[in-house]
Amino acid sequence: MSNIPTPHITAKEGDFAKTVLMPGDPLRAKFIAENFLENPVLVNNVRGVQGYTGTWQGKRVSVMASGMGIPAIGIYSYELYNFYGVEAIIRIGSAGMISQSLKVRDIVAGMSAYTNSGFGKQFDFDGCVAPCCDYGLLKSAIEAGEAIGQHIVPGAIYSSDCFYDESAPLGKLQKLNVLAVEMEAAGLYMNAARAGKKALALLTISDNPFTGEGLTAEERQNTFTNMVKIALSIA
Repeated sequence: MSNIPTPHITAKEGDFAKTVLMPGDPLRAKFIAENFLENPVLVNNVRGVQGYTGTWQGKRVSVMASGMGIPAIGIYSYELYNFYGVEAIIRIGSAGMISQSLKVRDIVAGMSAYTNSGFGKQFDFDGCVAPCCDYGLLKSAIEAGEAIGQHIVPGAIYSSDCFYDESAPLGKLQKLNVLAVEMEAAGLYMNAARAGKKALALLTISDNPFTGEGLTAEERQNTFTNMVKIALSIA
């Protein structure tokens, strides 16, 4: 018995490419499909989580939103990896800077992802799960960035379960040289590891939680073009 369609994805077998770009925002997925892909086809729109498949420079590529948080990306990445035959997911999102050596619009690549999430407890490992990216994707992304004059900063990131976090962890993470905070990468990396697949989080710095500097929602949706081009070039 086929596992597709799922309660969350109505696409048919073969509708997704082997590599999926995954922003958090459905409107960003729509923007990428309409502005970067040739002949994009909408293959999923359950709950407004839009997924498209098209081509970029002759390569078949998909883009689908993840929604916000590890529970959401945990569902979509699991189903794409395990039911739809997707081999690689590249998260393309925004992040708040923790390292004050960064600037707004810098691009970071999550080599590893700290998290306060309990997502890893399902694997029944009596210790700290340490999710990390696929090295091949990381290396290719850095090289692709260099080719267009975009420096990518690799390092540890932090995937938080709480946007409004009263425990105030960012200062502590700054002392550990963590680059930035976001809300999805750790869950994606754990699902990729369990499925034997590939994952990478590319993140454009959208704001500085320490100073209040930041981009608007529209700017985050429509202007992260270098990050998108890098992800497409390694898809």
